[in-house]
Amino acid sequence: MLDIKERLNFIKSTLPKNVKLVAVSKFHPEEEIIKALEAGQTVFGENRIQEAEKKFSSLKDKGYSFELHIIGSLQRNKVKQAVKIASMIQSVDRIELLDEIERQCAKIDKKIQILFEIHTGEESKAGFDSKGDIEIAFKNFENSLYPHIIPRGFMTMAPFTEDKDLIRSAFRKLKMIQEEFSKKYPKYDLSELSMGMSLDYKIALEEGSTMVRIGTAIFGERNYQK
Repeated sequence: MLDIKERLNFIKSTLPKNVKLVAVSKFHPEEEIIKALEAGQTVFGENRIQEAEKKFSSLKDKGYSFELHIIGSLQRNKVKQAVKIASMIQSVDRIELLDEIERQCAKIDKKIQILFEIHTGEESKAGFDSKGDIEIAFKNFENSLYPHIIPRGFMTMAPFTEDKDLIRSAFRKLKMIQEEFSKKYPKYDLSELSMGMSLDYKIALEEGSTMVRIGTAIFGERNYQK
């Protein structure tokens, strides 16, 4: 059986040089993250804020350097903790969340990168599902309502299906949205496309992904026991 370093090296060997690997470490213990760090991995994804804060605060205290991305649904009451520990929030799926991120970042004078999570498939419920709402978000940026937030692109989750055409369609839709809003708002660098996980990242790469979120293929099956 391959160890974490070997799995990481294998995944990286399948990625173009311009694609960033986000190692999804939720439910995996600190010692496994250390193995990934020592194998050269620097970007990690978590969606359970309290778990992430405990693990990554400890790793920071031990002298490790890393980027932490919040990749799962984020409740407003968790934003205060999230902005303290994260360098990017990938799962911004509503205007109210942008408002709260700005409010909490302003308190600690921290700038944070975000991706707009877009609803692109019937079975993936999270994300903006209206271009009108995304337009409102960008108008708010244009009106300087979010001085502590840096929009960097878009994120989606493909439908949970074995139908590769549906998966490809979801990724293609995100790419089209990125192209549309990059043309409308050229002052913003919206070049990041976070799409693709362990089972579908190769399709995502074919459709223009710049960031893949991979957990199981690196760390193995998750240990849900706390």
